[in-house]
Amino acid sequence: MKKIFGIIVGGIMAGFTLSISCAVKLSVENGVVGAFLFSLGLFTIITFGFGLYTGKAGYMATNPPSYIGEVALVLLGNFIGSAIGGTLLGATRPGAALIPKAAELMSGKMSDGFISIFVLAVFCGMLMFIAVDGSRRLREAKNFTGALFIVCLPVMVFILCGFNHSIADMGYFFISRCANLAKAPLYFVLAILGNALGCMLIPLAEKVTKQG
Repeated sequence: MKKIFGIIVGGIMAGFTLSISCAVKLSVENGVVGAFLFSLGLFTIITFGFGLYTGKAGYMATNPPSYIGEVALVLLGNFIGSAIGGTLLGATRPGAALIPKAAELMSGKMSDGFISIFVLAVFCGMLMFIAVDGSRRLREAKNFTGALFIVCLPVMVFILCGFNHSIADMGYFFISRCANLAKAPLYFVLAILGNALGCMLIPLAEKVTKQG
């Protein structure tokens, strides 16, 4: 029970942290600057060991089936953290200006076709695995400068390309005060599944190539 509680709390903190990244991305007019500042969220999550769905899902490819339960708990925590962070931000003076921006962003995403939503989530998932696992490998090699860049660059790419990150989109969704609520369930199911597949592409490919 203690372990389960710890996993959920770590997931809540990750979701809460990403809601701050969502706020800064919406606050900055320059897209490149906003994408760069957004990466602070993932850097914080990695540094403090919080649990992010797109940071955990890739390892489902190499872990026993029981690991899926841990990923599900992380996802639950991310949802709660995003809900808390996004709702609180939307209730603030600067946050009030972000509500229509977040609503417009999520309206565009949720009006997309099913295949497009899923594919954009796959690409985002792959980039997130590059960021998380790349950072781990470079920190183990004591290449701390490289570890910083490998976190920032994939995040900037997925933001600038408009790829779908299920947890970040939860942040935008709650900042927007749950705009387009009727379309949200299907959108997030597709984004979550697409992120999972994208996260697992590289570890699955590594597994196959090493066996060969």
